[in-house]
Amino acid sequence: MDMTPLRRGFTLIELMVVMAIIAVLLTIAAPRYFNHLDRAREATLRQTLAVVRDAIDKFHGDTSSYPESLEELVTKRYLRAAPIDPITDSAQTWVLLPPPAANGNGKLWDLKSGAEGSGANGTPYAEW
Repeated sequence: MDMTPLRRGFTLIELMVVMAIIAVLLTIAAPRYFNHLDRAREATLRQTLAVVRDAIDKFHGDTSSYPESLEELVTKRYLRAAPIDPITDSAQTWVLLPPPAANGNGKLWDLKSGAEGSGANGTPYAEW
């Protein structure tokens, strides 16, 4: 009977092969994951803009004037909370557009994202 102890475990070659397989899988999956995150942020931005613009229109329909700020929409319960720009992750980066001079009083007629850069369709976030 052979008295050499049994050696169990992985060899260096086996570990390197497994690490190479994991690296190949990550190079395939990581770009798709980050691309998916960007698309989700853009979809969230589009939805947030639509909801806030709808709240501004409802406020104007109810009061015949535009709100002074996003906080006024929250205070008067047109929005539950001040929206956060999903691209910048901040509520402070919104660009508030005043109404045209002949179109009424108030300070908030429309809003745009203050994020730099462009979406997947090539248009800058500031133009959405």
